[in-house]
Amino acid sequence: MRPGMPAPGAPDAKAKSFGPSLKRLLRRLAPEKKFVWLVVMLAIASVVLNILGPYMLGKATNLVFDGVVGRQLKFPPGTTKDQAVEYLRAKGDNTFADMLSAMNAVPGVGVDFGAVGRVLMLVLALYIGAAVFGWLQAFLLNMVINRTVKRLRSDIEDKIHRLPLRYFDSQPRGDVLSRVTNDVDNISQSLQQTMSQLIVSVFTVLGILVMMFWISPLLALIALLTVPAAIFVTALIAKRSKPHFVAQWKNTGLVNAQVEEAYTGHEIVTAFGRNREVGAEFDKRNEELYQSSFKAQFISGLIMPAIMFLGNVNFVLVALVGGLRVATGQLSLGEVQAFIQYSRQFSQPLTQIGAMANLLQSGVASAERIFEILDAEEQSPDPVTADPRPVDRGEVEFEGISFRYEPDQPVIERLSLIAEPGHVVAIVGPTGAGKTTLVNLLMRFYELDSGAITIDGVDITRISRDNLRSRIGMVLQDTWLFKGTIRENIAYGNPNASEEDILEAARAAYVDRFVHALPDGYDTVIDEEGSGVSAGEKQLITIARAFLAKPSILILDEATSSVDTRTELLVQHATAALRRDRTSFVIAHRLSTIRDADLIVVMEAGRIVEHGTHERLLEERGAYYRLYNAQFAAASAEV
Repeated sequence: MRPGMPAPGAPDAKAKSFGPSLKRLLRRLAPEKKFVWLVVMLAIASVVLNILGPYMLGKATNLVFDGVVGRQLKFPPGTTKDQAVEYLRAKGDNTFADMLSAMNAVPGVGVDFGAVGRVLMLVLALYIGAAVFGWLQAFLLNMVINRTVKRLRSDIEDKIHRLPLRYFDSQPRGDVLSRVTNDVDNISQSLQQTMSQLIVSVFTVLGILVMMFWISPLLALIALLTVPAAIFVTALIAKRSKPHFVAQWKNTGLVNAQVEEAYTGHEIVTAFGRNREVGAEFDKRNEELYQSSFKAQFISGLIMPAIMFLGNVNFVLVALVGGLRVATGQLSLGEVQAFIQYSRQFSQPLTQIGAMANLLQSGVASAERIFEILDAEEQSPDPVTADPRPVDRGEVEFEGISFRYEPDQPVIERLSLIAEPGHVVAIVGPTGAGKTTLVNLLMRFYELDSGAITIDGVDITRISRDNLRSRIGMVLQDTWLFKGTIRENIAYGNPNASEEDILEAARAAYVDRFVHALPDGYDTVIDEEGSGVSAGEKQLITIARAFLAKPSILILDEATSSVDTRTELLVQHATAALRRDRTSFVIAHRLSTIRDADLIVVMEAGRIVEHGTHERLLEERGAYYRLYNAQFAAASAEV
């Protein structure tokens, strides 16, 4: 990590608030607006049918209760209900008279099972309709969320390709991977589990409120007494759990970064006997993840028990007052039964909303981490109108360029250099002199602070990055291969290359001389780590890949450091043919590989201190002479 850059996993200076982040996440559903409205309409239809169910069941209860009471009323045949009520009042039984007056009981007439059956069939139809609408709503919502998350992944992928290399220098690779994978998956799961429940719960609460006030405004007001308390408890607990959810997903990224780092460098860790230290660091990170996860889940888990307790208090109050009103004839038994069902259903969506609070907190915490990537500063855009002049000759000129990774730490200062077409320019110097930075600037991995770089007289900022990099072949010290056949790895340099072109590049890079010893030849499958081939052979494959691209400019950044001496000589012969009519930049510490370079540039502290041919620089007895003697004459090098 370069000096001045933030430490991996350093906490953000200011976390985004829950509300704006949730709104921004929901705005990503905008392309599915038509389906979202259809989901809402289906949810309303399902809720309405579900809400009508208890009311109709109350009707069935009244039919049964009226029939049972009517059968038990012992009056002369033909006595009406009003006559029976007057008779009871005359006897002083006002309580029973009040209850009977609110009923539809007929003295001497039992239960009308036909009417009860018709009501129950209607209830069954209501619930079947509600289930069908609910299934359609869930199906469409699932489609909407998955398509939204698919677009989110695509946006992140596109954004990553627009981010400058500087961004990845300051971010732990494992944490970035965790955001792109774990956090996106968590957003998907959170939306899947909360949106459907949230839509249904909101409309259920509204519908039940309407039915409760219709049945009994007094009981409705009693039922609503617990709502402010439930909202207050939910908000209080959610506010306390949010920081722990943020810490949970940040620590998840740090654990992934530490595991990825330890796994990638497993051989080094083992060779230096640092397994115990790595294990201790993992235990520390793992413990921090455990603590934040435990606190987040424990605190948010208090919401449901609290709301269930308030719901039970509500149930007791409703049952008590409802029973009294049935006894006084102000409500029927079926109405109280329906109201109690509504009361329980009313607390259920509130409980569900409370239970979803922790999922929403977790999902929004992940969304904030994703938005940090989407909001990161992008590299400067490509020119709208590219310079029409051709850039195939390969003349490269650095015109007084300056560059800094950090504002107060210059890396390259006012450097000027001209590379003629077809010439080999070797860049040497101590570690940290700016050699690799120089070619990274040529590739526009970073942007200049001042000065200009031109190719054939065209400023590289006037060329699109894709066009520029298509003319440059680059072979790095660290090889990169993907899982696939050797043929596919070579063809990565030119996807449209023919089989003959691939074989020609393989022969030029001397891949052909070892590939026939492999079980399946060019169809041998290697993984990302290049298992099955040696380090030198991996480097030869990457060189063949550069050969196949047939670039105008070739960059070799310590490209032969992983090959043996004999292979190095073969590669030098191959690159000599490849360099014909191409400008080549060779970064090398092994000075034996650059003796025949047309121009050797010696860099120190971001400046060119010497330049010339091998023989001329030795005659001058300067910095190059000291480097050369340090390698071949065992002399002491100046520090």
